[in-house]
Amino acid sequence: MKINDYTYYYFIGIGGIGMSALARHFHGLGKIVEGYDKTPSPLTTTLQSEGINIHFEEFDSLTNKFPKNKTLIIYTPAIPKDNKELLFFRDANYDILKRAKVLGQICKDFQNIAVAGSHGKTTISTLLAHLFKQSPVGCNAFLGGISNNYDTNYLYSRSSRYVITEADEYDRSFLQLTPHIAIITAVDLDHLDIYHNEKNLLFSFQKFINQCQPDGTLILNHRLKNKFSLPANTVTYGLTPAANFWSEVVNHQEHIFSFHTPTEDFHNLQLGIPGEYNIENATAALTALYLDNNFYAALPDNLKNFKGNKRRFDIRFQNTDTIYIDDYAHHPQELEAIITAVRKLYPTKNMLGIFQPHLFSRTKDLADDFATALSDLDKLILLEIYPAREKPIDGITSEWLLSKVNLDNKQLLNKDEVIPYLSKTENEIILTLGAGDIDRLVPQIEELLTLKYANHES
Repeated sequence: MKINDYTYYYFIGIGGIGMSALARHFHGLGKIVEGYDKTPSPLTTTLQSEGINIHFEEFDSLTNKFPKNKTLIIYTPAIPKDNKELLFFRDANYDILKRAKVLGQICKDFQNIAVAGSHGKTTISTLLAHLFKQSPVGCNAFLGGISNNYDTNYLYSRSSRYVITEADEYDRSFLQLTPHIAIITAVDLDHLDIYHNEKNLLFSFQKFINQCQPDGTLILNHRLKNKFSLPANTVTYGLTPAANFWSEVVNHQEHIFSFHTPTEDFHNLQLGIPGEYNIENATAALTALYLDNNFYAALPDNLKNFKGNKRRFDIRFQNTDTIYIDDYAHHPQELEAIITAVRKLYPTKNMLGIFQPHLFSRTKDLADDFATALSDLDKLILLEIYPAREKPIDGITSEWLLSKVNLDNKQLLNKDEVIPYLSKTENEIILTLGAGDIDRLVPQIEELLTLKYANHES
């Protein structure tokens, strides 16, 4: 059967950011969509409010509810192999596909702009989606974060020929895509549980490059131009004139920059979110827009009105005393980028970082780099490692990581100790950082700060 021909679509791990976008897609097409996830979350609550039935207990039989010849089972590789529901559907010979395979089949009906790389995928793809949506051509989009402009990770257009996707390298998922335009941002070492070494990682990115459509374009961060065998239709981007398309930061505080193409220059552009690295991300998005002849006169306003994503340099509270920023950073390079950007914006303020390491394997493989990045904070609260899909590794603990951090003011806390700590201390800048369940603390910290400074002028 074709991907749209089923009546029922059942998601195992429906609360994941990529899975939830697919669930919204099929639900929007009028299909019957249901799913399982391990624990409730703000995202699963939102899906339920949209009319999608979700449960949080594994069942070992669902035969009567989902007819075999009318149901597609979609699962995420983050689901354990011994999940009762996954085992049941496999034993009963249901049609079962990984999330990435489903996304790849959907994208074949569109011109796909796919954003790959270790960092920046979510911001670039969401900015692209925002710019296209505000243009006459519109777009469809499957995003890896919740857009602050649209409060969703899925955009639909009945008429647009474009689909914008993140091309996730985890589990080699991006090899299901054959994009018309491919963007690669970075290839920092990560996901060693999948790739084991840099050679294997680069090999998979090379395969992704080779899958770009013959009449398409590869947009490559200029720092990567010597790492791959590149097709003729490759252009580079960056914050240096050495790139084919480049931007020059004019004002860090106001996020104003100039964008230079090989034939034209655009001055006094203003991005709606802070950070020099986000101006580099915007450069990639603008390059794709420019090359696809969708560089519209309304672009400056749409850039300025871009609000980013939840959990990406997400300013959740700000007054004269305290600034609270939440960010998904879970790799050393991402930590370095966000901490550096905050320093440039607020050079005189002290910074407290609350970091939850994500995965035992990542913590083990990149411990020294994590320690170096975290040492640039003024104060550090380290939470326990979020295991996600992994079992513990002997000796790999947050206490071990904390011992490597070169800071005097550092401590290990449980999540339930964070709010009491913050209520008793004064902090000029608070950062919550990580990709686990640290996001559950965000509304609690917002509420605490709102109450704490209720009598202060905002």
